[in-house]
Amino acid sequence: MNQREQMEQPGQWRITVWEEENFQGKRCEFMLECPNILDRDFQKIRSIKVDNGPWVGYEYPEYQGQQFILEKGDYPCYQAWSGNSSYRTEHLLSFRPIKCANHSDSKITLYECEDMMGRKFEMCDDYPSLQGMGWCSKEVPSMKVNSGAWVGYQFPGYRGYQYIFERERRQGEYRNYNEYGTQAHSNQIQSIRRIQH
Repeated sequence: MNQREQMEQPGQWRITVWEEENFQGKRCEFMLECPNILDRDFQKIRSIKVDNGPWVGYEYPEYQGQQFILEKGDYPCYQAWSGNSSYRTEHLLSFRPIKCANHSDSKITLYECEDMMGRKFEMCDDYPSLQGMGWCSKEVPSMKVNSGAWVGYQFPGYRGYQYIFERERRQGEYRNYNEYGTQAHSNQIQSIRRIQH
């Protein structure tokens, strides 16, 4: 069985969501993406349990707004998924699995200019501080995900806005910060790590 077939096995992804904090209220289990929880007669998602696979949650329907990485574990309230984020959203309205995550085989190339131009730096490990590892700027104008999936953070120490970068989206090419996500307002990324699967 090849890696792609292993990634598509039934039960590979499973997430349970609740309408209220601390796993209270209406609940529903998903094994596939949910573009709009409102279509399931939910008002919002306020707590989450991820059983299998990494997921990304969004503050708005149709995978819009701030992104939050959801790896295996319990998220009883918004502080658990927003972590050290400077952005506060108390609920999520859409989510999807990250199917290309492969922690042991992840590689990304950062570029000093937009459109993947200028000096570049290839990485295959986690970096809590890009400047600490030699990147000379607080900004990453463009990047290419060669394999796997990554989460970039606005500030060192995996803090601030989160941006999910995947090989399977956009052919892994993020030519400018507008392609980082619908909520991206700048190309400031100061820490980055591989998504756990």
